[in-house]
Amino acid sequence: MREDVENLDITDVTANWVNAAVLQHQIDERIKALADLSHTPLFFGRLDYLHAPGADKAEGAEGERFYIGRRHVHDAEGDPMVIDWRAPVSQPFYRASKKDPMDVGLRRRFGYTSGDLTAYEDEHLSDPSEAAATSKLLQQEIERPRVGPMRDIVATIQPEQDEIVRAGLAGSVCVQGGPGTGKTAVGLHRVAYLLYAHRERLARTGTLVIGPNKSFLHYIEQVLPALGELEVKQATVDDLVAHVEVRGTDDATAAVVKGDARMAEVLRRAVRSHVTLPTEGVVVVRGSRRWRVPAYELETIVGELLDRDIRYGAAREALPQRIAHAVLVQMERSGEAPDDRVQDAVARNTAVKAAVKAIWPPVDPAKLVLRLLTDADFLAVHADGILDEDEQKEILWSKPVRSVKSAKWSPADAVLIDEATDLVQRTHSLGHVVLDEAQDLSPMQYRAVGRRCTTGSATVLGDLAQGTTPWATRSWDEALAHLGKGEAVIEELTAGFRVPTDVIAYASRLLPHIAPGLTPVASVRENPGFFEVRPTTVDEQVVDACEELLRNEGSVGLIAADARIPALTEALAASGLTYLGPGEETTAQTRLTLVPASLAKGLEYDYVVLDEPQAVVDGEPDERTGLRRLYVALTRAVSGLTVTHAAPLPQQLA
Repeated sequence: MREDVENLDITDVTANWVNAAVLQHQIDERIKALADLSHTPLFFGRLDYLHAPGADKAEGAEGERFYIGRRHVHDAEGDPMVIDWRAPVSQPFYRASKKDPMDVGLRRRFGYTSGDLTAYEDEHLSDPSEAAATSKLLQQEIERPRVGPMRDIVATIQPEQDEIVRAGLAGSVCVQGGPGTGKTAVGLHRVAYLLYAHRERLARTGTLVIGPNKSFLHYIEQVLPALGELEVKQATVDDLVAHVEVRGTDDATAAVVKGDARMAEVLRRAVRSHVTLPTEGVVVVRGSRRWRVPAYELETIVGELLDRDIRYGAAREALPQRIAHAVLVQMERSGEAPDDRVQDAVARNTAVKAAVKAIWPPVDPAKLVLRLLTDADFLAVHADGILDEDEQKEILWSKPVRSVKSAKWSPADAVLIDEATDLVQRTHSLGHVVLDEAQDLSPMQYRAVGRRCTTGSATVLGDLAQGTTPWATRSWDEALAHLGKGEAVIEELTAGFRVPTDVIAYASRLLPHIAPGLTPVASVRENPGFFEVRPTTVDEQVVDACEELLRNEGSVGLIAADARIPALTEALAASGLTYLGPGEETTAQTRLTLVPASLAKGLEYDYVVLDEPQAVVDGEPDERTGLRRLYVALTRAVSGLTVTHAAPLPQQLA
């Protein structure tokens, strides 16, 4: 298939060089999408239907066989050899069961090792004499050692996951999923499915995956290409709101206030405060005639624009046209017959432009936010009845700043500027946005993401128990309201595929303290996994624990409180053990990654050494956030976990 595309001759099929360039780009993208991926088989399953799908199921009707894979593959004659996993005919591979065979006689799963077919397993779904059983190949695939970036789950999607993946484009979905339930993979496969089912629409409107940090995005970036999708953009929330250079930080209290949804109303008031009701009329001179729009009529026009509550910039652009229209009405009354060109000329008249500048001056969003954060009186006027005096003091900068460029903006400030920018000019909306690790966003960050999908839909992924910011989400209903997707369906994934039984049971001791009422994850893994709590006295013993785990196949993560990283770096260097940073791709030679606890979210390793749990808790502004950070760190292991500690363990783990 790739060679066919490479051999296409477009010499005589394009009208000009522009068309030729566009067509060549499309061909290049198609070649990329058809690239072979080492160790990644093109098919992983087979379905034998009792009857041909869509055919009359009358007696004697012949069945049909389909191989299911990551993408469509056809032979030299164009006949299908492998059916795309997203096609409707592939759906029973994920959803058929003994109770509901969906007209499938046989479902076959194929097992692979390094790309070579090594096993297969059959289920005769329509045979009443065969009992339902857990797929051993499925278990092996779930427990297979991880080396390199995040893997796709296309061969192991479960029925409850498939329902979310195939949900329609029109509606938004929120997925609450504990560690190892596959919520991130479900979100990415949902993007791949939507691009398959609505390719033309999403090609026009665009799709975006938003992750918590660059390390996480680097970790997941190979999943979609493995499914043949190359056009999905990825970004962090900070990338979306990068109107200014971020060089500063806020303390937790100030960040909470700046991230509060009430700041949106403060900004709205501040933007609209620039509008000044006119006290004088406008006189437009055209030839020998003078046309006057009195102050009271201007005031009516301005009032109507304010009442419509449209974007500040849009109203500012409409104002000269409204004034010009008032002049045209006078012209018509006097017997003239002006057209649109005359109205445009009047709107560009010097007197009209001067009046618009005085009434509705331009607003620079960054300068506006800078004034709010540095001018106590200006903030007090617009925050009156919204923020109390203490909250206003928290967000005011102690030192004066000369300009927007010299200001040390924090991430929360950048979000405020994005809100102000949207108040002035509408933000471009995409067709679909996937928001991962959503529980860590502030209300104002939710609003920033929501602006990017006002006319599209969203897939929101997260776990309330893993919220590790002081402003972490308390409920999905509240979060979805800030996102502007209050109608979204909330789904909960509780079956754990990644974290071993003993590890998730240990981590779940923290749930009553960090997310009361949340359903604990139930591991479906038959292998209980390796789990050990080991007292230590020196850092060399932590390195020893890493070396022990490296004797197993797969990746190893050493997760520690951020403050402990320098000491562990020295200990690793002294031992001669090579390691990577989070997000860097592991290789056969270097399988150890040193991970600060603040960056562990969303990552996974075959084996994990978790150093000093109490230090992880103490590294956060409050105990609840610290325990949530610890919960995240405890649940990164796929096959085994060793907890090392010199200090006493947190009492909540007792």
